[in-house]
Amino acid sequence: MITNNKKRILFIAHEMSPYLELTDYAKILNDLVVKSNDSNMEVRVIMPRFGVINERRHRLHEVVRLSGINVIIDNDDHPLLIKVASLPTARLQVYFMDNEDFFKRKFVFRDAEGKWFDDNAIRTVFFCKGALETVKKFGWPPDIIHCSGWMTSLIPMYLKTTYRKEPVFANSKCIYTLQSNSFREKMGGDFIAKARISNQIKEKDLEYYAAGANTALNSGACHFADAVAIGDPKADKKLIEEITEENSSKLLPYNKHQEGDVEEYMEFYERIAPAS
Repeated sequence: MITNNKKRILFIAHEMSPYLELTDYAKILNDLVVKSNDSNMEVRVIMPRFGVINERRHRLHEVVRLSGINVIIDNDDHPLLIKVASLPTARLQVYFMDNEDFFKRKFVFRDAEGKWFDDNAIRTVFFCKGALETVKKFGWPPDIIHCSGWMTSLIPMYLKTTYRKEPVFANSKCIYTLQSNSFREKMGGDFIAKARISNQIKEKDLEYYAAGANTALNSGACHFADAVAIGDPKADKKLIEEITEENSSKLLPYNKHQEGDVEEYMEFYERIAPAS
């Protein structure tokens, strides 16, 4: 297993500039990744390889030694391909999760008519589990796992349940960025069954996510995360109040300066995972 003295931070997100920009946070995340890298941290990024991401323009190529994982969901095997690109503004690697069934289409979460994809639930489970399985294959133990976007919302729960005893995550602290709700649909009746990827996950663990709506996904992620950063001024105020009441020290409030200056995040990382 890889070890060194640098703080290791893994960013898992469903959007980041310049690859995909769905919200303003995509640019903030890019700034945060670059700043972390420039601050002598060891940084890696994991994203889905949505079909709208141009492989030729961004010079993606398959990492054969990492590909070949089969992600098992509800007793079905789904092949996972790993592709990689170098972030143009920094010397660091961005890894892309790819799958023929889930990510080849030239749309993100809705079709050309704006209809919500029926398989967004299993795509979310696949991405969350696939990302953590990829880190296991890296043999690269992150000090901080910073998740952003509702598509990463199961990861904090998986780290506290299925992956709790995995050596690579033994010292990892998970941060979830809470953003405003971006969809009104629900994940569907089979979401919870598919999200339960192991017997370590109990019914009570899934209660937070059970409604399948955007608010429920955020609620579950915030409950299981070690810390929460508010990444949007329109984020759910009721949920923020609940987090504050539970433990205000785990919360990084939203500040306008995050749009251009990410120094406060650097301090937050140090507070959540102090240098040993």
